Amino acid sequence: MDLQIKGLRALVTAGANGIGRATARAFAAEGARVHICDIDREALAAMAASDPAITQSLCDVSDRDAVANLFKEALAALGGLDCLVNNAGIAGPTGRVDEIAPADWDACVAVDLTGQYNCTRLAVQHLKQSANASIVNLSSQAGKHGFPLRSPYGAAKWGVIGFTKAISAELGEFGIRANAICPGLVDGARIQSVIANKARSFNISHEDMTQRLFAGVSIKQFVDPNDIAKQIVFLASPFAKTISGQEISVCGDTRMLS
Repeated sequence: MDLQIKGLRALVTAGANGIGRATARAFAAEGARVHICDIDREALAAMAASDPAITQSLCDVSDRDAVANLFKEALAALGGLDCLVNNAGIAGPTGRVDEIAPADWDACVAVDLTGQYNCTRLAVQHLKQSANASIVNLSSQAGKHGFPLRSPYGAAKWGVIGFTKAISAELGEFGIRANAICPGLVDGARIQSVIANKARSFNISHEDMTQRLFAGVSIKQFVDPNDIAKQIVFLASPFAKTISGQEISVCGDTRMLS
């Protein structure tokens, strides 16, 4: 299916690994022009070698000066902006709320929620000039269900949904769509680290913790990052011109998190 986004100008944060990398490549495969940022220098170098048409910047989205530089470089490379994908996020600490250090809480919220604000506030003036403008924010099933021992992450991801609905209402008059994606248990190093940390907290095996997480999921398999990427690219296409303000799950029907 031709999504009719050839030449679309997309900025994907945390685009050198995982969901971000899959998304950047999915956009490029449809003929879009893509700029990514990441904090991982080695991953950026690998992307430069494997996907030279995808331009890039080194950026921590929680650093407003770095974000300002990101937009300067992205706009120079793309010549404008049609789609912002706020993908950057960190897993944050694992532990009961009274055990979590304030600095760890602040760091998680700074990246996972405030980082989206930092990018969105600079994107809006450019998206207003687009005939097919969209913002896609990465939330999580932790933004829809309680997630024990992950309160900073859960709070930030719930906040992403509220942020998305607010900006959808604000920006609709300018033709800018805003949606949130709520992935389930996405295959990759991050979820394996989360499982390992939670297994230690509950004093159970990695395998038992994995089974415990999947107990509340109908389709008991990890989500492929490419499936998330395909949904994001669709939301950036003209076929999604009246989809806005939604939290869209790609999660195998997650009913609860343990």
